[in-house]
Amino acid sequence: MLLLIHGAPGAWWGYMNLLDDPELQKRFHIVSVDRLGYGKSRWKKKRHVTSIEMHARSLLPVLKLNKSKEKVVVLGRSYGAPIAAQLTVLASEEVKQLIMVSPVIDPDKERFYWFSKWGRNPIVKLFLPREFNAATAEKYSHSAELRRMLPIWENLTVPTTVIQGGNDWIADPANIEFAKKHIPSAQAQYIYLPKAGHMITFSHKDMIKEMVLKSNMYVDRTITVDFASGR
Repeated sequence: MLLLIHGAPGAWWGYMNLLDDPELQKRFHIVSVDRLGYGKSRWKKKRHVTSIEMHARSLLPVLKLNKSKEKVVVLGRSYGAPIAAQLTVLASEEVKQLIMVSPVIDPDKERFYWFSKWGRNPIVKLFLPREFNAATAEKYSHSAELRRMLPIWENLTVPTTVIQGGNDWIADPANIEFAKKHIPSAQAQYIYLPKAGHMITFSHKDMIKEMVLKSNMYVDRTITVDFASGR
């Protein structure tokens, strides 16, 4: 199983380019989810779920869909990355590899913009899609949630890959330094793409695909890639 976890806002179909890949389809049972509050996933209490742990625990039943003899490869991007990490810690015996793409994991590097506050305006919220309101609720709780998660990182011992772009205007590039400081896995690799933006699963899809296909190969090092093409 390859489990894909989206960011905020987002939905399962945000990974369509990976879901539709013939090679990945041959090798993996690919599952892309709608997190609580997004797409068709609902929460019985009519409020937005901002807890990283609750999001992770809600995905535990998904792992039971794995009918293969292989452990699961978990990939999370942006706000989905810390949820993927929390899920991996909760189910470490069932996870083979964790891949975090453009992760927002450093509680001191949460970025806000001039328009962020408008998403909290009660009148504006009436005209926004449910997913955008869910994303706003997550954003204003995210730093506190990441602080609650600080003790969790020391339990992340499965092979882990962190991929970060240098031109990412959503996830501060310094998040990769946080990862290097807090992830104890001896089988960890950190890939920094100086000219890449936030949507690395699209701009560097082939690299992500190759990494997933070669999920048995891990190297403990930091890699800096600067493509001549400007990507």
